Amino acid sequence: MTHDAATALSPAVDGCLDRRELRRELRRRRRALTPHQRRLASRELCRRLRCLPELQRARRVALYLPNDGEIDPRPLIDWFTARRVHVYLPVLRPLVENRLWFVRYHAGTRMTRNRFGIAEPDTRFGAHRANRLPAWALDTVLLPLVGFDDEGQRIGMGGGFYDRTFAFARRQRPRPRLIGLAHDCQRVDSLPVERWDVPLDAIVSDRRIVRPRS
Repeated sequence: MTHDAATALSPAVDGCLDRRELRRELRRRRRALTPHQRRLASRELCRRLRCLPELQRARRVALYLPNDGEIDPRPLIDWFTARRVHVYLPVLRPLVENRLWFVRYHAGTRMTRNRFGIAEPDTRFGAHRANRLPAWALDTVLLPLVGFDDEGQRIGMGGGFYDRTFAFARRQRPRPRLIGLAHDCQRVDSLPVERWDVPLDAIVSDRRIVRPRS
């Protein structure tokens, strides 16, 4: 499947599939992209991200390591390092269900695999408070999406990790800027808003930047 063909399939998918089926379909789309298409998409994504004021001003940024075909933000790491920006990765918090730590990441960080098989900083490293930040102290968070629409609504993997971790952002200041990332082939016509969804400040794909309407 070509990237253009995948994108062309997006209209009306959300009208005929429930959320579980929609997740399955959108994950299938991103996994169907070739390595070459993924590299091009990552390059275009990062080009757009470097222009965002939320990243140009940030000094403490969280991003993710791609898994299951997610669009890849890792080329930004060298750019952040050159700007003396501290980079953090999400880590599943031990003994706390469905919430995240954000642990400092650099070339020498010891990594492990969590229960989902996703690479993250070793828990023993993250357990030291000097190596992590509370979620509210981050400037900007780049988080992966399964799907999005042109109104800025989104759908995640369904585990609720980011929604639980950033639930405070609805009522508390300071709060980080939350930016969702996805391949453009993960765009659909519309998505329902769930009461637990934490709104994003922007969604960025390899082809567009979407700002939710206030």
